[in-house]
Amino acid sequence: MLRRIVTPIAVLIVAIGIGSALVLNRPEAKQQPRQPPVLLVDTLTATRVPTTFTVTTQGEVAPRTETTLISEVSGQIVEVSPSFVSGGFFREGELLVRIDPRIYDARVKRARANVAAARTQVATENAMAGYALEDWRRLQELREDDNWQREHTGRGHTREAPSDLTLRKPQLAAAIAQLESAEAELVEAEGDLERTSIRAPYSGMVREKLSDVGQYVRVGDRMASVFAVDYAEVRLPLTQADLQFLELPRSSGAAPVSVTLTARVAGMDQQWDGAVTRTEGVFDSRTRVLYAVAQVQDPYGIENAHPEPLRIGTFVNAEIQGRNAGALFAVPRHALYRGTTVWLVDDNNRLEAADVGIVRADTDYVYVDRGLEVGDRICITPMEQPLPGMPVRTS
Repeated sequence: MLRRIVTPIAVLIVAIGIGSALVLNRPEAKQQPRQPPVLLVDTLTATRVPTTFTVTTQGEVAPRTETTLISEVSGQIVEVSPSFVSGGFFREGELLVRIDPRIYDARVKRARANVAAARTQVATENAMAGYALEDWRRLQELREDDNWQREHTGRGHTREAPSDLTLRKPQLAAAIAQLESAEAELVEAEGDLERTSIRAPYSGMVREKLSDVGQYVRVGDRMASVFAVDYAEVRLPLTQADLQFLELPRSSGAAPVSVTLTARVAGMDQQWDGAVTRTEGVFDSRTRVLYAVAQVQDPYGIENAHPEPLRIGTFVNAEIQGRNAGALFAVPRHALYRGTTVWLVDDNNRLEAADVGIVRADTDYVYVDRGLEVGDRICITPMEQPLPGMPVRTS
């Protein structure tokens, strides 16, 4: 019985002794210094590339010419063109509206009759003046007869010039004035008759229709608002900083500058080519910008089909072709750190800072002319706290 109790205790004591010996005689652990993590970065090889700047701006498409059609005569509208609807296209010279011409046609006929009567009166007065001159000459011949003079007066006769009244000059002048007045009334009547037919002053579109068949209009009533569609214009605001990158035309005969207009229409990006033909010549006193005017030929695609018309009122983005800046380094904008610093990766894969000269920056890139060398590896991975000499790994 005693043996059963002693044996386990002896085994336990031996195990504890062996464990204690192992613990006391264990080798010391070797401590290794902790290696700092190495950041994996992307690099871009610095290369000079020919660069032509573009200036981005925005504007609204507007018609080059817009006209309000106003009635110059009174009357009832008796005819309108099928194109005379809001959004309707028309050609130059096309009849848009006709006002009842009967009253004005009658006035023309009366004016022509008055002109004919006045011409007859002028012819009559001319003939009467001729007869009066002949009568005066015969009278002078009689008075110059020496025998007649001695018999009746006892002395010679002195010839006198005929008076205007004798030659009927006042009557002839009055007849001529009456003819001129009648001719002026005829011109006015014919003009009013012509104005009953309102024709398109140019090829364009009806923006707003304000009258229709059966409506009575008076002189000065607005009938429609129309605009030309041969080309559209876009006013593009430019800051003083933008001007240093552009070669804008300074006169009407100068070469235009290419511009590309873009807009999202019906869920798709559309593009139209245009040209900056002039500037408005003054800075806006409120916004301090200069407006350049771009033209787009045939915006509705009437002469040349286009996938999408450039409708009046569309808000567009514009990229104006600028000056040739030569060979520059194009660096992604996110690679720029605190203004003008770019981080480079040297041959030992360590970071070094480079201060660069920036010519221009846009939404995607900065363009650098100094501070970099061809072949430099530019770190384009954003870093929170980069330090000179910091090791990195490149992908």
